[in-house]
Amino acid sequence: MELFDKAKERERPPSAVDRSQGHTIAYSRTTSSRLMGVLDANANGNVHGGVIMRMVDEAAAVVAIKHSHRNVVTARVERFDFLAPAYLGDVVSVHCQLEYVGRTSMEVGVRVTAEDPLTGEVRHVASSRVIYVALDEHGKPTPVPPLVPGDEEERTIIERARLRRQRMQKLEEELARLEEGGST
Repeated sequence: MELFDKAKERERPPSAVDRSQGHTIAYSRTTSSRLMGVLDANANGNVHGGVIMRMVDEAAAVVAIKHSHRNVVTARVERFDFLAPAYLGDVVSVHCQLEYVGRTSMEVGVRVTAEDPLTGEVRHVASSRVIYVALDEHGKPTPVPPLVPGDEEERTIIERARLRRQRMQKLEEELARLEEGGST
């Protein structure tokens, strides 16, 4: 049996989910955790940043898939800030939630914590924002359901993300003009 035959067997027609119906942030919020082992750390016992980045990409993708009911691809890592080390033996948890939805793209906010399971100490070790694009059955970008606030806290998160997105678009336009040799 070929390596990906089992995965191909799972191929099915697009789900009958009504993609015009919006979802709340809580609908797709996800946390995943893993005990850090020897292969995750360097000789000093610090977890490799790449291990944490992979965990973030995988966990955040789950949020985007759950919201869009589609396969997704990582389009951009908007930020990735390492704040403190995670160590061999820590339980690293990746807490993800959708914060912004465009036509085909979704921004997932991520908070990474490391817990010493022996002492119970929990540290905030990284934060990130990852952008995903939903794909149709032909691998092309496809519209996703809107993000609707479930309560006032979610409304605030969505509004902050909308404003951040507008600022980022302006910055990208300015950078494009600079790269073309124009002025701002």
